[in-house]
Amino acid sequence: MILCLPILLGKYSLEVNRVIIRSKLLDIVSRPKSEVQETRVHIDDPSAVFALTNELTCFLTNDIKKSPPVILCIGTDRSTGDSLGPLTGWRLHKLLYSKNVSVFGTIDQPVHAQNIHSVLSHIRETNTDRSMIAVDACLGQFPNVETILLEHKPLRPGSGVKKILPEVGDISISGIVNTGGFMEIQVLQNTRLSIVMKMSHIIANSIFLALQKTGMLNGD
Repeated sequence: MILCLPILLGKYSLEVNRVIIRSKLLDIVSRPKSEVQETRVHIDDPSAVFALTNELTCFLTNDIKKSPPVILCIGTDRSTGDSLGPLTGWRLHKLLYSKNVSVFGTIDQPVHAQNIHSVLSHIRETNTDRSMIAVDACLGQFPNVETILLEHKPLRPGSGVKKILPEVGDISISGIVNTGGFMEIQVLQNTRLSIVMKMSHIIANSIFLALQKTGMLNGD
């Protein structure tokens, strides 16, 4: 896991974080295109969408299933911090309107602990030949708050609030919306909406651009 430096020195430490993140982008040019790397970006970094789009494009280009992925956005609109998934799904639903990409989990129809099993059953029945990109909010250490983490492994929804739910996704995108370790549910409910909104825009735009670059949208 890539750990960002603690943001304790204001703009100076934040700038160090940005330099580190940008240096990771240079690796994209030199490494094999089939290799998807763990990527962490800060929501205020102007190259955040670029970094995530490149990793997602790498995954989609080398996906043996060669079909548009299912996008599963987990969370609930009843908690500010946990609304990252529904907000991302809502934006993707608009961006991908009339396209051949299935998006589950929006503001109108969220996917959460109470219905995730039935949603996964439906996905298995109707999208057997597709990979999955899973999106969810999570809590983490203070230095990593306001960062987005992309990993080439399943997501463990509910782990931040000690819920046992099935692992989902081939690619996981987690938004660290606040600090964890104490009174997690209350922390999620008191998370700033501006952080969640920024994250949802970055994630949705990155997924859309990756699908567009790989020609997986209708008419592309």
